[in-house]
Amino acid sequence: MAQAEQPERLRPEHHVTENDVRQLMGASTPHFALQLRNRIRRLIRSLPPEDPARILGEREIARLDRLGVTGEIRGEQGQDGMRPLASVDETASPHVDPNAPRR
Repeated sequence: MAQAEQPERLRPEHHVTENDVRQLMGASTPHFALQLRNRIRRLIRSLPPEDPARILGEREIARLDRLGVTGEIRGEQGQDGMRPLASVDETASPHVDPNAPRR
């Protein structure tokens, strides 16, 4: 995932839309969250505060900040047998018994 933008979005005559923001949101994972946040921030920076694309982009920036720092949980949160990923829980070990009770 590069931080480079699609050339079409860089054209001065291009009007940023909610769809532009949604296209970037689609690839959001903890690994790419902060790169996507930066791309969305650049994409919406010149839009007025009331623009729908800016409003959506600002909400997504906040979500990506959280995702990039806290990671994600696979499966349903609180589901028996599902442990946090090692990148989320620094105490998790790849050698943990999968049948051990959750903390």
